[in-house]
Amino acid sequence: MPRQARRKSKTGIYHVIMRGINRQSIFEDDEDYERFIETLKKYKETSEYKIYAFCLMRNHFHLLMKTEKEDLDLVIKRIAGSYVYWYNLKYHRSGHLFQDRYKSEAVEDDPYFLTVLRYIHHNPIKAGLYRLVSDYKYSSYGEYIAGDSRLVDINYVLNIVDKDSFVKFNNESKTDSCMDIADEVCRINDTDGATIMQRVSNCANSAEFLRLDIPQRNLCIKKLKQEGLSIRQISRLTGVSVGISRKL
Repeated sequence: MPRQARRKSKTGIYHVIMRGINRQSIFEDDEDYERFIETLKKYKETSEYKIYAFCLMRNHFHLLMKTEKEDLDLVIKRIAGSYVYWYNLKYHRSGHLFQDRYKSEAVEDDPYFLTVLRYIHHNPIKAGLYRLVSDYKYSSYGEYIAGDSRLVDINYVLNIVDKDSFVKFNNESKTDSCMDIADEVCRINDTDGATIMQRVSNCANSAEFLRLDIPQRNLCIKKLKQEGLSIRQISRLTGVSVGISRKL
């Protein structure tokens, strides 16, 4: 079945989501998150896009961005390709890290723009990781509060709403309906799951887990199931396919 053509935004503004292949982790530690942010900064100069919001989660990221000089496809290809090259070198791995196609939606009016921005900042709350949007450090919310535009073009938003209104709006408890990825709701969140995986396997990350010999790997997967992690969650955190985890 042919892929549906992407809808072109009249404003050039898009909400973009990209996740790890098989929903696996794409950020293992603080260095990975910081590297991705540096990659966004680097290609912002090359491709001349603007970023209005971002949130980096363990196995996916959200961007609210405006393309100008280059098409969205090329922009995302640059960002993802650069990060994957660095990630694979760091973790002594090869092959794909992201699923083959990012998701995007056109954002063409101010009300929906603000809805998407709040939705992006609420991702850690939605995932059950934090109570307040201000608690999560790998989103753009902190730049707006600090007034420090390291990456985000904060003036565009603060010309629509003043800072006090921005804070109130972003901290409202709303069930916004925006494009998202379909992930299961787990009894144990992925942050706690990663800690359990490290304890059970003595591996710091998924790249190390994949280098275990097969009998030891299989034993660890069985133990992770006993600890209460779901099959898809085990796959995300270890890099082992859902099929193998299910067979065990």
